Amino acid sequence: MIRAAFKALQDLLSPEFRGILLKALGLTLLLFIAVFIAVQILLNSLSLVSWDWAENLIAVFAGLGLLVVFFFLAAPVTAMFAGLFLDRVAGFVEQRHYPRDPPGVDLPMTQAIVTALQFAVIILLVNLAILPAIFFGIGAIGLVIANAYLLSREYFELAAMRYMDVDDAREFRRINSPEVFVSGFIPALLALVPLVNLVVPLFATSYFMHILKGMRRRSSA
Repeated sequence: MIRAAFKALQDLLSPEFRGILLKALGLTLLLFIAVFIAVQILLNSLSLVSWDWAENLIAVFAGLGLLVVFFFLAAPVTAMFAGLFLDRVAGFVEQRHYPRDPPGVDLPMTQAIVTALQFAVIILLVNLAILPAIFFGIGAIGLVIANAYLLSREYFELAAMRYMDVDDAREFRRINSPEVFVSGFIPALLALVPLVNLVVPLFATSYFMHILKGMRRRSSA
């Protein structure tokens, strides 16, 4: 697990990973700018009050409110866009670390989009759960445990589905569920750190690729 984490960290620092992360962040920024402009245009087109100063005040508070919303949505939206590139990340890991192994098969586009949305929902739930949990020790511990399970399940099965069908991938995870679950604590802890959580989708993809490869080699030995 620790070795897989260090390998994933090395992958994360590579130019290929940085390029994908920058694309995901760029798409996120463009989306937020478009939403911000659309809201401002909508407010300007509506006459909510008859006083100019009040309309200006509403526009200012609306803008500040959007910035707060954007702060909490940055991670899940980035995860959604990063999810569209996860097959490329997995392929890079295969070429870099396992060139002699048979390459995996990329997910169909529809499944890749659904997977990206699943990742976005998971990261969104993590961020929403952080708000009350960070003030209570037991709540924070429960949050980490829950996210270790969710993240490990999603990312491990994503990696496994490159080499086997969906049912076999889920069965392989169930067979190795204790190790998969424990492995999930590293990305679960990273997901709680602001800004760092932006790279969790890419880190977790590489990380669980290494976890999966190790399990398959042990099971075939």
